[in-house]
This record gives sequence, C-alpha cells and structure tokens, in this order.
Amino acid sequence: MPQKPKRTTKPTRGGTPSADEVLRFIAESPGVVGKREIARAFGMKGADKIGLKKLLKDMERDGQLKSKRKRFTSKHGLPPVGVVEVQGTDKDGELFGRFVAEGDSGEQPPILVISAEGRAPKRGDRVVARLEVLAHHHAYQHQAKVMRILPAGAGKQLAVFRFIKGKGARLIPVDKKARTEYQVLAGDEGGAENGELVSFQITRERGFGLPAARVVERLGDLGDPRNISLIAINQHGIPNRFPERVLEESEKLKPFAQAGRRDITNIALITIDPADARDHDDAVFAEPDDDGGFKVIVAIADVAAYVRPGSALDKEARFRGNSVYFPDLVVPMLPERISNDLCSLREKELRPALACFMRFDQHGHKIAHEFARVTMRSAAKLSYEEAQAAIDGRQSPKTDGLLAPVLKPLWAAYRTLKKAQDKRAPLALDLPERKIVLDTEGRVAKVVVPARLDAHKLIEEFMIQANVAAAEELEKRKSPLLYRVHEGPTQEKLKSLSQFLKTLGRDFALGQVVKPSHFNVLLKSVKGEDFEHLVHEVVLRTQAQATYASQNAGHFGLALRRYAHFTSPIRRYADLIVHRALISALGFGNDGLSSEDEAGLDETAEMISVAERRAMLAERDTIDRLIASYLEPQTGAIFNGRVSGVVGAGLFVTLDESGADGFVPVSTLGSDYFVFDEVRHALSASKSGETFQLGDRVKVKLIEVAPVKGGLRFEMVSDGRPGKPPPGRKQWKKNKRR
Repeated sequence: MPQKPKRTTKPTRGGTPSADEVLRFIAESPGVVGKREIARAFGMKGADKIGLKKLLKDMERDGQLKSKRKRFTSKHGLPPVGVVEVQGTDKDGELFGRFVAEGDSGEQPPILVISAEGRAPKRGDRVVARLEVLAHHHAYQHQAKVMRILPAGAGKQLAVFRFIKGKGARLIPVDKKARTEYQVLAGDEGGAENGELVSFQITRERGFGLPAARVVERLGDLGDPRNISLIAINQHGIPNRFPERVLEESEKLKPFAQAGRRDITNIALITIDPADARDHDDAVFAEPDDDGGFKVIVAIADVAAYVRPGSALDKEARFRGNSVYFPDLVVPMLPERISNDLCSLREKELRPALACFMRFDQHGHKIAHEFARVTMRSAAKLSYEEAQAAIDGRQSPKTDGLLAPVLKPLWAAYRTLKKAQDKRAPLALDLPERKIVLDTEGRVAKVVVPARLDAHKLIEEFMIQANVAAAEELEKRKSPLLYRVHEGPTQEKLKSLSQFLKTLGRDFALGQVVKPSHFNVLLKSVKGEDFEHLVHEVVLRTQAQATYASQNAGHFGLALRRYAHFTSPIRRYADLIVHRALISALGFGNDGLSSEDEAGLDETAEMISVAERRAMLAERDTIDRLIASYLEPQTGAIFNGRVSGVVGAGLFVTLDESGADGFVPVSTLGSDYFVFDEVRHALSASKSGETFQLGDRVKVKLIEVAPVKGGLRFEMVSDGRPGKPPPGRKQWKKNKRR
C-alpha cells in the first residue's frame, strides 16, 4: 500500500477541527474517510466527538459535504479539495485534468487546472487542488487551483482478483512489499472474474478481519501469460494507449519532401539489428580513405521530418520519453505508422535520414565530420548473427554479394576505430545480460546469454562516434542540446570501494582524479580470481546512473568529454531534440528546435530521465514475474547460484541458469546469530565465523514462488566460507539449516 501523502495541515490533538482542516484531511487521505477516521486523526475523544458530529452536519447543510456510505463529497459532485490528474492542454493552451473519483467508473468532466507558483504540473501528474465551481466559462464547470503536486507513483494499486471457496473474493496485491490481502465485499467486485488483474482502492484499512477494498478497473486475465506485462505497464504508469488525436495526426502524415536533401541512394548503407527488431533507425557504411584511415557514414531515421514541435505527436513522444521493451511486447514512443513505416529504414525503400559523415585516421581517431539531411535506400537488412556469420566465413545467399564491398570494409573500419577506443579505455565491466525466449503461448521457453559478437561492438562504436560528433557540432555552433551525462563516482562511494578492496588484499588509491582506466586496471588484476565476479559487481555499484541534462558534465563510463544521444530518435525523445538542434544550427529546414523546446529543455531532461528509470524498473519487474512463473513447477529443486546482494535481513541469490533473483532470510542460515558487515558486503556468524559474501558461489533450494509478485524464496543448502567471528558477539538464533 502506498504511503499516505504528507499533509499540508497537521491534525490538531483534541478539540473540534475547523471545516478547512476536515476538508484537507479528506482530500489527502487515500483510504475511506468517515467520522471515525476524522476523530482518530484529530485525537478526539468523548465529548469532542459530539462537536465533530455537529460540524459534519453543518458542513452537509451548508453544501460543503454530502455523505454516502460514510464517504464525504460536495453537493455539486466534487469535494472542495481533491486529487486531480492532469490530462494535458486544450486548444487554448490551458491545462485541464479530471477528478480522481474513488470507485466511479464513469467519465469525469474536464476541469480547468490553475497552476500555483513554482513548478507547473505536466500531463500525467496528480495534484492536490482546491476545487471550485465556475459559473461563467464556456468550456469548464469547475477549476482546480493546485496546492501541491503529488509524488510520482501516486497512481494505481494493482492486485489479482481471486475467489476462494468458503472465504469469498480476495485481492492479492502485486507489489512485492505488500504484506496483506484484501477482502472484497459484495457489490464491490466491479464485475471482475477469477484470475484477473485489477486496480483497486481501499475501503477499510482497520477493524476485524482483513482490510477491505473495491475493484476499480479490470485490466486483463493473468491466466494468459501474455498479459504479465500489463502488471508493470499499469503499476509503473506507462502510457500504452495513444490518444485518438495522436493516431489521427500520424495517419494524415504525407511522404517526406526530397527537395533540398543530399541524394546518397547510390551508397550501400545497410542496417544491422537484432533478428526480432521491428523498426530500424540506423544504417552504416564504411570505405578506406586515401591516408590509410576510413570514411564512415552513420545514417539515422529523420523523425524530425514528421514529428514537428508542438504537434500532438510531439507532445505524446515527450510525455512517453522512450519506448519500453518487454519480452512479449513493445510500448513504443511513436505510433507504428511512424516507427515501423515512415521512419523505419526498410530494405530497398526510399527514406529520409540525417547522416553523419566521419573520417578517421589510421589510428582510429576522428579527424573530421559533417552532417547532412539525405535521401537514402538501405541495401540490406541483416541481423547481428547474419553479419557475423558472413565475416566468419559462413555466408548465405543474402550476404554473398555484400561480403567484399560492404561487410569487410565495415569490419576493417571497426578494427581501426578500436585502436583509439582501447587507448581511450572506457569502463570495461564484464556483466553478461540474459535474454528471455518465449514460446508461442507467451511462456518462458528458456533463458539464454546471447553471445557478444564483434557485430554488436561494431555498431555500438559507430553509434558512439556519431553521438560524439553531434555533441561536438552543436557545442561548436553554440546551440542548446541535451547531453547524455554520466558523472564519476562520488568520494563516498570510492571510499567504500577502497575499504572493501582492503578486505581482499587489494588497494585503490584515494585522492587521485579517478578515471575509467583505474577501474580497468583493478578489474584486470582480479581476472581469474575466485572473487573476480564480486569485484565487478562492487565496481558497478560504485558508478553513478546516467541521465540527461542541458549542461555538459561528460560521460565517465565511456571516457568522453561530451556525449549526446543522436542515433535512436524512433525510440528516445532525447535524440529527436538533438536532431532538431542540428537542423536549426545547420540551417537544414524550418522543422528544427522551437523556442518552446529551448525554454523547456531542463524540464524535458528531467522528464525523460524519469521515464527512462521507470522503463528500466518495469522491464526488470516483468522479467522477474515471467521467470518466477517459469520456476514455479520446480519448487523444491536445488539450484546453483551466486550471492548478488547482502543486507541485514538476508541474502539475495541469482541463479546461474535462469538469472532469477530470490531471497534467503537470515533467520534460516544457521544456528548462529549472523552479523551484517557493510564494508565486506557479508553476513558472518557471531560464534563460528561462517560467512556468506557478495559474489560467493552457493547452492540453494527453491522454497516458495510468488509469480504475480515475481518473488522467490530460497533456503541455503551449501555452507558458507570459514572465517573469524565478527567483534562483539550477540545472542545467537537457534534456527538450524534444514
């Protein structure tokens, strides 16, 4: 259950509250609010409750409140203070939203939203607002004066609806942190059927028995594994339905104008993507240069030619921030009419692109670049595996004619660029990613670790160089832009790393200006050691998270002074902004960066950074749920794994084969009392010294699976490593490992 919002007015203790205090309390309380809840909140006892009863009756008589099933709302249908979800701007540029009505399935009329001083709310925000009737307005009956913006995530609570014989209807929350189920009283089922995912609102939090809740919306049958992504989509508030006006605008788009573009249709650019890619936004070409270096072209889909500043398409793309990729579906940033058709660099079809022409010397250093708006035609669509197989001597009819003129020059250019990359020494962490393979029913068929091919590295390096060129060009032109920023580790994290490494007999000097190369030296020094994986994990946790910003702070991980995302405008809004900036700065047309784009750059950076984090969490949660469903039939089996996290409450373990993460409670580890060592990332037994440390290889037994929550509980089977008891023994727990 989400935490209650922080109140703007603190309840008094004892005595009768004012009408305004009662209204604010009602607006800011997520559960049911009746006389009992108000009395408890304001510390009212005995005779005070008589005064409260009279106050509520007076407020009802004066039209401030009306009571229905012990709930309070205003006479005109809206409370004086309530929660409003901002929907967007109307044709006059005014913000509007809709009242968040508890248990009301009907469509609420739009409300004019009046911003308070400070940050204005944006589409999707929920705000606490004072609601007033508008007697003379042609479009709205009510206005909402914003009091404060609620924190992100103050949205839907989700659960699976279950009917349990002899107990009635129950809601099982999907949130891993939820500790209780809810009963659903007769009439509050909302038509839900057994096994459906629903959103709900709490109607009673305390009292005898389970708390109660009402079904608000039916979201899909979780008996169909293809609906598992619905949980993350709804729980994280990812917009997955395009507004009608956005779809209409996309359908009305006309083919691009070729006038004023450089024609490069005679150049054999090719796309190299995952085998299951549905859209293709980058194409590459390389050829030897006269001085022993290489000429490289990176052509990127010209999304700016179709998505104009201020359009409905643009506002929706900015709101979404990025595409979200689940194992079974994609929630795109742009409608398919654009992402899979007009802007996708399809094989043999004419397409508009923004191309970066680069020259590299024989040592792989970029010596020149140029941007142009072009017309191109992809010569071929290849997967990473197809391209790599051709280079390795396993050609197919499709790659036969491409090997000598196209693929070999690309690989030769990459080998040259890699010389400079090695000298630059970006952070070289080796943490392989797993990929879920689904069957035709949407269930997990297997979990694989895809091979890391030179084809992947080639495309990656070419994209990095084009991104650097974009940042350099816009800086040179003194143009606003969005940087991709990755700051170096904080001194606090470096100190923690240094203390940890001392426990392994390794040093990491503090006080120096830390570069990625320092980490690379460390990682190389532990290669082949038992704790190699452990050090990689701890180094990763030392790093900051990359974000977007209008001010440059460099990219630590890539060891670059300036960096901007330019290469994926179909799936990232940041790249579209960079494209527009280049169009404006280089005089490529009138569809470049608008004054609104420039004025809102900081807000855009914040929005898309949040959207990126939201997408990462949603993708991870979905993978957890899919793998939990996959492992449920194997409850009781023993697995090999590695300790991937250590906290005072226990150990997180990642299984080798599936990559699934589960938890081993500390109370099940053994007969000793285990002490958490934050520096060593370890739990050590206070009597025997038996230790479990981050990165340790272990065997665990799968004890419990919660597929809907994506949770796994393990029991430790293997012994910990021998060690010395930690200082300051405590009373030990008598829980023997089974």
